[in-house]
Amino acid sequence: MAKILVVDDSSTVRDEVAGFLKKAGIDVATAIDGKDGLAKLKADPGIKLVVSDVNMPNMDGLTMVEKIRGELNNKTVNIIMLTTENSPSMKERGKAAGIKGWIVKPFKGEAVLEAFKKMIG
Repeated sequence: MAKILVVDDSSTVRDEVAGFLKKAGIDVATAIDGKDGLAKLKADPGIKLVVSDVNMPNMDGLTMVEKIRGELNNKTVNIIMLTTENSPSMKERGKAAGIKGWIVKPFKGEAVLEAFKKMIG
């Protein structure tokens, strides 16, 4: 069972983030978009943290978060957005949906590793 789910349509970003977390000894799963992320979260109750991009095909990250909180009624999984988006309206939508944080790319693993570890217990 994975502890962290990395959701990004860019295979480069997915591989970079997942690779860094795996090297840190964390079990990681990946998803290619919000729709895939939602399915993986439903299938794996061990996921404690979702790290997701915003802009993706099929289902964007913020819609996925709203579905996690609404349709899945999952209020406990921690969610961090990792994105190039920095607009206040997007951040507000994310906050209203229940995300824990907003990280602007590029991913700086060492800067967030301890926080991520706390979120997964």
